[in-house]
Amino acid sequence: MKTITAVPYYDLKEQYAALRSEILEALDRTCRNAAFSLGDEVASFEKEFAAYCEARHCIALNSGTSALHLALLAAGVGPGDEVITTPNTFIATAEAIAYTGAKIVFADIDPRTANLDPALAEAAITLSTKAILPVHLYGRPANMDSLRKIATSHNLALIEDAAQAHGARFRGKRIGSLGVSAAFSFYPSKNLGAYGEAGAVVTNDDRVAQYCYAARSHGEIRRYFHDFIGYNYRMEGFQGAVLRVKLRYLDDWSARRKAIAARYRERLSSLALDFPQDDPRDECAYHLFVIYADNRDPVQAELKNRGIGTAIHYPQPLHLQKALAYLGYKTGDFPHSERACRRALALPLFPELTAEQIDYVCDSVCEIVGKA
Repeated sequence: MKTITAVPYYDLKEQYAALRSEILEALDRTCRNAAFSLGDEVASFEKEFAAYCEARHCIALNSGTSALHLALLAAGVGPGDEVITTPNTFIATAEAIAYTGAKIVFADIDPRTANLDPALAEAAITLSTKAILPVHLYGRPANMDSLRKIATSHNLALIEDAAQAHGARFRGKRIGSLGVSAAFSFYPSKNLGAYGEAGAVVTNDDRVAQYCYAARSHGEIRRYFHDFIGYNYRMEGFQGAVLRVKLRYLDDWSARRKAIAARYRERLSSLALDFPQDDPRDECAYHLFVIYADNRDPVQAELKNRGIGTAIHYPQPLHLQKALAYLGYKTGDFPHSERACRRALALPLFPELTAEQIDYVCDSVCEIVGKA
C-alpha cells in the first residue's frame, strides 16, 4: 500500500487527465465550427443543464456574478429597493445587489446549517424590500419552503444563489427550480466547473428568461436591434463545450462527494468539532466539507505541516468587509455568521480522492484535534 504523505485541497489536473480525450474533441469541434461566443455548444449546454435542473430555461453567461446581477435585474430590483441576503458568503452575492443600485440588507444565519435563517430574514423586511437572496452554502440547500412562504406573503422575489449547489435537491426538487430564478457559477473549482469563468441563470419564468437572453448581449432582441442598455455577459463557446462533457459525469461525481463526506462524518464525529447539519429530506451537493474548530488556525497550520491542503470559507463575514463598510454594520451585528467565519475550515473534497488519502486526512485531524 502506498504511504500517503500529502493530500491537495483540490486537484483539477486529475480530473482533466480522466476526461482529456473528450475535452480535446469538444474544443476541436468548437474550433472547427468557429463558434467562439455563444454558438451551438452553448445552446446545447443550455438545454441540457435546464433539463438537469428540472427547469424550463438556462441562460448561459460569462460568470456566476453576472448571473446574480441579471437575475436581480430581471426581478425588477433597482435603486431604492432592498435585497436581504446572508453575510456568510462570497462577496459576489452582495456585489450583484450593489450593481443594481439596491441596498444590501443582511440577516444572520441559522448556526445549525450556516444558511440564511428564515425568521431573521423576515424580521429584516421593510417597505423597501424587493427580494430575498438565500445562498445554498457549501452545496447545502437553504430552507426554501420557509423562505418561499415569506416571499409569497410579502410579495417578494425569491432568487437562489446556487453557485455551490449543482445537483443538490430540496425536498426532492433540484436546486435551481425553487425560486423565480437561480444563479449558478461554473468557476473551475465548482462541482461543475468550466475551464475559465462561466455562469448561468436558470428559471421557469419565460419573462425572466427573455430578459436575460437579451441583457447578456447588449439588450439585443434581434441582431443589431437593441431594446434596452444591456451587458456583454455571453458565455464563450469553449466553456459550453467543456461543460457539456463534464455535465455527463456530474451525478457520479456528486455521489462520490457524498461518500467522502459520509466517511469524514463517520471518522470525525467524536472529535471536539462541529459540522453544518444536513436535513435528511434534502441532498447536499457537498461542494465543500467544512468543520468548525475553536482553534481553527493552529489546526490548519498543523494540517499544512502534514501536507494536507485546506481552505477557509470565509475568513471575514461580508458585513465587516472594508468594501461594504458604507452599509454601517459593526462587529456583533450578526454573531452566528461571525462565529462561523472564525471557526470554519474546509477539508479536501473532490471526487478523485482515494480512500487512503481520506483516511490520512481523518487520522491527522483526529491526532490534532482530540476527543470531545
